[in-house]
Amino acid sequence: MTLVRLDAAEDRARLHATGEAPGPFLAEAVRDSKGPIVAMIHGYKFIPAHPLRCPHRHILALEPRDCWKALSWPRALGYTGDRVTEGLALAFGWHARGTIWEAWRRAEAAGAALASAVEVLHAAAPDRPVHVVAHSLGARVALAAMARAPAGAFGRVILLAGAEFAGTAEAALDAPGGRRAEIVNVASRENLLFDLMVEGLFAPPRRGDSTLGRGLAPGPRRLTLRLDEARVLAALAARGFPVAPPARRVCHWSAYLRPGVFDLYRALLREPARLPLAPLAAALAPGSTRRARDVAPELAALARAPS
Repeated sequence: MTLVRLDAAEDRARLHATGEAPGPFLAEAVRDSKGPIVAMIHGYKFIPAHPLRCPHRHILALEPRDCWKALSWPRALGYTGDRVTEGLALAFGWHARGTIWEAWRRAEAAGAALASAVEVLHAAAPDRPVHVVAHSLGARVALAAMARAPAGAFGRVILLAGAEFAGTAEAALDAPGGRRAEIVNVASRENLLFDLMVEGLFAPPRRGDSTLGRGLAPGPRRLTLRLDEARVLAALAARGFPVAPPARRVCHWSAYLRPGVFDLYRALLREPARLPLAPLAAALAPGSTRRARDVAPELAALARAPS
């Protein structure tokens, strides 16, 4: 079995459906597998075991139920559940319903739960870092886990339209759990309204900080990948990764639904030598980071656009 389903129970991880502590099962699963370990983390409005919004029946499932946003992340990353050589996929669910403030608070506790699972994996296979793909508030979960995990436990962390501040990501890279990590920050103007919502509703970790959607400061082990810029898409296509241009002016799910994006994410995680971040960062230099006051005239038109 290459797919392990986990849920956050407060600040501890549990096996989905059984509620059992996952330690022995995870240790055996990682020893019995070969290849990358990838944790997949959903964002807002999902909750494990919910009849309609369970992530394990949706984007984290090998066979999602019928929904236009229900792309199977495990399959898109090369997992089928059939071969030990595929590596180990962790489908990580957490309580992301209720108000946005409640979900924001729970995301940090969910990060502690993920860190407890990563600690088991790192002890069993210290030479195999845990990679991450996380969407929206799942980015907050991932970064909170990096801040608590054992030294060198995380590898590449791909944040899709992350609902978190850039300062939190930079602090996570400096934490012991993140010192081996690289962050690929996937951003787009399609997510502008959601980025502004985070900046308006939550206090940043440091004065003047902005969201991941405005980009990370230049530095090692980080790359902001702007999927709304034609020159970035052209550079990716030239490297064998054609990604479709934006189809909507406002879309919170574009970072994982856009045709071609998961081919890129799969290569970033499964073929890191083919795509080292430093040359990519040089070729895909981030665009300008604009403040809310600079885009205010556009908000009304964006709010009326279909999502």
